[in-house]
Amino acid sequence: MIEREGYTLRHELKYNLNTLQYHILRKKLEKVLRLDPHAGPDGLYHIRSLYFDDFRNRALYEKQAGISRRKKYRIRIYNFTDNVIKLECKNKLDQYISKESATLTREETDRILAGDVDFLKERDNRLLTAFYLEHKRNLLRPNVIVDYYREAYVHPVGNVRITFDMGLHTGMNSKDLFSKDVCTVGIDDHPIILEIKYDNLLPEMVRGLLPGTIQPRSAIGKFVMRKRFTKCNDWEDQ
Repeated sequence: MIEREGYTLRHELKYNLNTLQYHILRKKLEKVLRLDPHAGPDGLYHIRSLYFDDFRNRALYEKQAGISRRKKYRIRIYNFTDNVIKLECKNKLDQYISKESATLTREETDRILAGDVDFLKERDNRLLTAFYLEHKRNLLRPNVIVDYYREAYVHPVGNVRITFDMGLHTGMNSKDLFSKDVCTVGIDDHPIILEIKYDNLLPEMVRGLLPGTIQPRSAIGKFVMRKRFTKCNDWEDQ
């Protein structure tokens, strides 16, 4: 496990796949890795993330510029329910990533989305305190919804997690996190995104499955994909 500056760090590699590459690699992974236990009967689960940004769209611009140290906040739900709600901060530290997570109730989530974050300063949690301060200092606000289905495989050695994200849609300026009726538009030029995450090492038995099935590594960001479909600076519309 890699520790730096108080964060637990992991490697994260991303690739664009076409349908054929997906089916070939999926067949290989099924022989070696275990399907994520949270998957439904079809092997998938739905993820909806509502990303936050400040009035300067700093998170967006830093991602586009490839800033080596950056962060973004999001609230994430699964399968269109409020059974599990997480506030997350994803940190990029040079070639590594770190993700902090805190569980929210539906009431707390609704308050945050309404702009009421004062209650967070009472919570004894590093992430919630950081989000509160960021919200107050930089006027964070809900920015964009991203929907997709995920198929995930895991391996205990190296804490490996390999995911296929598909059916990507962006929420067209809507911030209604829990509504199934949000108007979304598909992102057709990213049919399937492969993500490979691991701690110190990627086991050779897993690494050997990858050559010949994937394209060169890409700096894909689901948050940034919304740029073509939503106005880059929509602060005045909030």
